[in-house]
Amino acid sequence: MRDRSLLFERWPRFAFRHAWQVLGGTLLIIVVLGILYSTAAGKYADAFTLPGSESQNLFDMLEERFPATAGDSVTVVVQASRGIDDPTVKSQVEDLAQRLSRLPDVTAVSSPYGNSAAVSPDGKIARINVQYAEEAQNVPRSSAEALLDLRKELSTPEFQVEAGGFIIQRAERNPPGRTELIGIGAAVIILLLAFGSVVAMGLPITIAILGVGSGLLMVGLGAAFVDLPAFTPQFAAMIGIGVGIDYALLVVNRFREAMAQGLSAEEATVKAASTAGRSVFLAGGTVVIAMLGLWAAGIPIIGWVGTAGAVIVGLNVMVAIIVLPAVLRLAGPYINSLRIPGLAAPSAEAEAGLGYRLSRLVQRAPLLCLVASLGLLLLIASPVLHLRIGVSDAGNNPESSTSRRAYDLIAKGFGLGTNGRVVVGMKIDDPAAVPVVEQLPPLLSGITGVREISPVRFNGNKTAATANVTPAFAPQDQRTVDLVHNLRDVLRQRFKGIGAEPLVGGATATVIDFSDHNSSRMPIIIGGVIALSFLLLMMFFRSIVVPLKAAAMNLLSIGAAFGVLVAIFQWGWLGGLIGVKEGPVEAFLPMMLFAVLFGLSMDYEVFLVSRIREEYLKTNDNTESVARGLSATTRVITAAAAIMCAVFISFAFGDQRVIKEFGIGLATAVFLDATLVRLILVPSAMQLMGRWNWWLPEWMDRILPKLALESRLEPAATAATESAIEPTMTIGGD
Repeated sequence: MRDRSLLFERWPRFAFRHAWQVLGGTLLIIVVLGILYSTAAGKYADAFTLPGSESQNLFDMLEERFPATAGDSVTVVVQASRGIDDPTVKSQVEDLAQRLSRLPDVTAVSSPYGNSAAVSPDGKIARINVQYAEEAQNVPRSSAEALLDLRKELSTPEFQVEAGGFIIQRAERNPPGRTELIGIGAAVIILLLAFGSVVAMGLPITIAILGVGSGLLMVGLGAAFVDLPAFTPQFAAMIGIGVGIDYALLVVNRFREAMAQGLSAEEATVKAASTAGRSVFLAGGTVVIAMLGLWAAGIPIIGWVGTAGAVIVGLNVMVAIIVLPAVLRLAGPYINSLRIPGLAAPSAEAEAGLGYRLSRLVQRAPLLCLVASLGLLLLIASPVLHLRIGVSDAGNNPESSTSRRAYDLIAKGFGLGTNGRVVVGMKIDDPAAVPVVEQLPPLLSGITGVREISPVRFNGNKTAATANVTPAFAPQDQRTVDLVHNLRDVLRQRFKGIGAEPLVGGATATVIDFSDHNSSRMPIIIGGVIALSFLLLMMFFRSIVVPLKAAAMNLLSIGAAFGVLVAIFQWGWLGGLIGVKEGPVEAFLPMMLFAVLFGLSMDYEVFLVSRIREEYLKTNDNTESVARGLSATTRVITAAAAIMCAVFISFAFGDQRVIKEFGIGLATAVFLDATLVRLILVPSAMQLMGRWNWWLPEWMDRILPKLALESRLEPAATAATESAIEPTMTIGGD
């Protein structure tokens, strides 16, 4: 009986026979996307909302009642060895202020003279506030670069000029592209080593570029309608390149195996789609589910980043299933052409493979291997017990950046807390509360941790007021976190029932709210992603043990990745190699990294266990099927993991801290998952479980949808065709 699945038999055969039409249609879609992108692409925005939080409520109140504060500002910091009041220095400062006021998009510039708070106690450092009409994401890069050029022109050793603020930090970022090229270059080398053929190497690269390119065009178009942070393109490209090459690699590898068995190019294409294509569909679907699970965070911008990643992964799955068969029609017959001397094709004999021998070695002492590998993973994961989440600021930027130097000068001249002021806002509904609001400075100045508080500033009709509180500690200090909570408690108690609502916000308080919110939502995200993935794997593998084992092992490798992140980014171990300073792990990183890593870890689980299940259904021998499955997939999983690691590590050398964290975390998890987990933990656990690996209660088997990773294909070439496996139901079938 021929497998009549639409996606995995009929479509691959159609695409193979009508390759030029399929490729032409694909090219047309990409051209249309390119035209739309060039005319309607949106801008990426780092601003985010945290609905229901006190810091968000303050922002909304200020936007409504203090509209003049809507734009962002840049702080220009001057350090003069002769002192700010020196006549020559004063002339230089005034000239700087005048030239700043003439820059594009600048609406106001404040002079430090006449404002004692803008000059350091030693009189050598001054701050100039440069107000822009727009928020940071809407200020043209050229405007920020004009300020940076002016800074560079006027700065001397005796008259140091630096600039800080979100507008400046955005302008300091290098445009994307360099790290992506490094990752693709590394993938080319690894594929050449894996396949030994230029043609076989080029197929996964081509497919990944198609998927990632079209995905980035769609994400750029999406930025016109929803808020996406500036790191979204690099995040999406990092995930897309890794999974795109991996998915195509799996299909191409299965195609080569089928060709080596004597099948025709068409039948080899259909067989590759019907086996590896199904694995790609399940693996990609798991990643998509995991990334869409980020909507459970309740933060729109995080949900949209997850959606962008899901779009990239989904498109790579579609390209691998829909477009790759057409590419195999043209390149398949030449799959082993342009061979590299010295790189021989792998042996077709399973027993001769390194994976087979390694599996047999592990299966001889499964309990010892299981305990040892678990112990090592737990050791690597142990730093996660000291995880401290927050949001990095300019103090974590490279020392070569002007934003970092401005941060350091402000801390030196005005105190550590000046870089993380807390904004106290008052929403006044009763005029009788105004006199009480005016007493904010004496009320708050006695609170432990308050270094300074500014005078209260009212709007025109006195329906709102603000005051800036300068902490005595750095923004990322735990004592600053305690201060924010203490301020809120004191203000709520003092203004209870008198017609004025106190709101504590600002950048520092927003980070605290963000961290608290994420901590409360993490269990929901973890539980939801695990539950959906468990259900999907249970339907495909008809087993309870396999998805339970997959979830447990994925959590172990993810925990180890978090442990490495804490060691590098929080403790500073080896941080100099990638240009980072110790600081907190980004508040949104744990939930995003968990979603991505859980999905990616499932990739290798699906690739390996689906092959083991194929062998088990043919032999009914658990020990032999595990060894054969590992042997058949070791080479391709090793190559796929090496590619992902190379791609992810390349992003660790970019200039955005959050992308570095993603790169290191993803590379660590993939490396451990493809080595320690898949080569030792999986075979040892499956050996110990024996036939229980495939146990599913009869009542559950009856009610669950019957999906299958296996298919029955008619022999089309020689007796070398593998034994048929009857499916229960096929994805995409009618």
